[in-house]
Amino acid sequence: FLPHHLPPDPPSETTRAAQFPPCDPSFSEYTPCEDVQRSLKFDRDMLIYRERHCPEKDELLKCRIPAPYGYKVPFRWPQGREFAWFANVPHKELTVEKKNQNWIKVEGDRFRFPGGGTMFPHGADAYIDDIDKLISLRDGSIRTAIDTGCGVASWGAYLLSRNILAMSFAPRDTHEAQVQFALERGVPAMIGVLASIRLPYPSRAFDMAHCSRCLIPWGQYDGLYLIEVDRVLRPGSYWILSGPPINWQKHWKGWNRTTDDLKSEQSRIETVAKSLCWKKLVQKDDLAIWQKPTNHVHCKANRKVFKRPPICYTQNPDMAWYTKLETCLTPLPHVSNIKEIAGGQLAKWPERLNAVPPRISSGSLPGITDTVFVENSELWKKRVEYYKTIDHQLAETGRYRNLLDMNAYLGGFAAALVDDPVWVMNIVPVEADQINTLGVVYERGLIGTYQNWCEAMSTYPRTYDFIHGDAIFSLYKDRCEMEDIVLEMDRILRPESSVIIRDDVDVLMKLKNMMDGMQWDGRIVDHEDGPHERTKILFAVKQYWVASSLSQNQ
Repeated sequence: FLPHHLPPDPPSETTRAAQFPPCDPSFSEYTPCEDVQRSLKFDRDMLIYRERHCPEKDELLKCRIPAPYGYKVPFRWPQGREFAWFANVPHKELTVEKKNQNWIKVEGDRFRFPGGGTMFPHGADAYIDDIDKLISLRDGSIRTAIDTGCGVASWGAYLLSRNILAMSFAPRDTHEAQVQFALERGVPAMIGVLASIRLPYPSRAFDMAHCSRCLIPWGQYDGLYLIEVDRVLRPGSYWILSGPPINWQKHWKGWNRTTDDLKSEQSRIETVAKSLCWKKLVQKDDLAIWQKPTNHVHCKANRKVFKRPPICYTQNPDMAWYTKLETCLTPLPHVSNIKEIAGGQLAKWPERLNAVPPRISSGSLPGITDTVFVENSELWKKRVEYYKTIDHQLAETGRYRNLLDMNAYLGGFAAALVDDPVWVMNIVPVEADQINTLGVVYERGLIGTYQNWCEAMSTYPRTYDFIHGDAIFSLYKDRCEMEDIVLEMDRILRPESSVIIRDDVDVLMKLKNMMDGMQWDGRIVDHEDGPHERTKILFAVKQYWVASSLSQNQ
């Protein structure tokens, strides 16, 4: 490829501009949009200060975030579910603070995650078995889950062996590095909080939502937070609550709260759930489970009884990027009779992955037909096969675990990797909003989030093993600086991990020049259809480098 496409030597200023020095080691866990110092300027009411607050253009760092001294490639899955290297996330706070809850232990140079949690002292596996006795987790009807306030995400980690993919989130807060531990283990997670804006997911995304002592005030603010959980739950899906106030009769002393206080909290939650037309299925020992209706026929009729919350008719249910929460009920799609499932019935997993998603078959996405979907799935199978000939680490089973697709469209890249021991965070850029396809990704039984790549992602440094970007730099060409997107990729990618970017050849030449100044080894290769395509593929590996031991000890 190179002999035909070598550009003229760039002027010396450009060459100089492409050198990005390492940042100070104090930035080794820097999360630009969840910076603790910046957050203090914002309102503490409703935890607004813990939401995303990104740096202004003139505050952006133009340096590369260093890995801590002694950093090692994480354990391979499934060993990673139980272990992480201490040097990679050097924090002992959780082991002290959560000692009795069996979350995490330090053993020599590593952490061990026994799978405990505040409400599951016998381990997450036993706790999930208890849930399974109440609703079936094994028949493929539950595939996507959301864990609100997830701790170190043991619930999500142990659901994976049951073929259930959970999106776990927790704020960047006093329990240092909860989400960082989750990702270090190889479990899907994001920094996030229920505060004043919508969660960055489409409506009707999850088959199950879970809160285990997650400290979210479900009964307050006119039920605002349960209303948001309702928006992201699929028709007929479940909400599982354990911890205060459930089973307060047994636990109230240990929770240091009065029986009246707990009783009234439970009654407020029950009232909100009823007003959303949820049905309480069961409360057994420490677990309570509600079910969302399969359509809103009765729910619309009973607004005469429940004046609050009213139905929201004005907002777009799938818009969720800095979108303010509202105390109104997101209406489910229209049905012609009471037996019908709003928005269409989903196939069970694993058929669900390749069945045409109802959002497409119903014609709700302009220009995306059943045929487009099927062809797109086939195309990505072919592309991923080709990628594995370029990136041998991607082809090696178990070398990678956490994958990121920066512009996922219909989730074809992730779907093609379904048999590998990996998971993919599918990003639908907010700028691709003329057609919002994230709902399709979830209907396939995959997970993902919205993101504006002119801003940093809500994740810690070094949380992904592989980043894929399809035409991402062309999409952002006039929106923000290419170097800021590349520096963000460098921040969230692990040392010795790789990226594959497909884009126009001119874009890739510029990109490669930039990556050469960042300690990445890159090469441009031809498109899978041969050398005559203008679209090429840039494959690059981030070299191993860390902060020096001296600077870290200071």
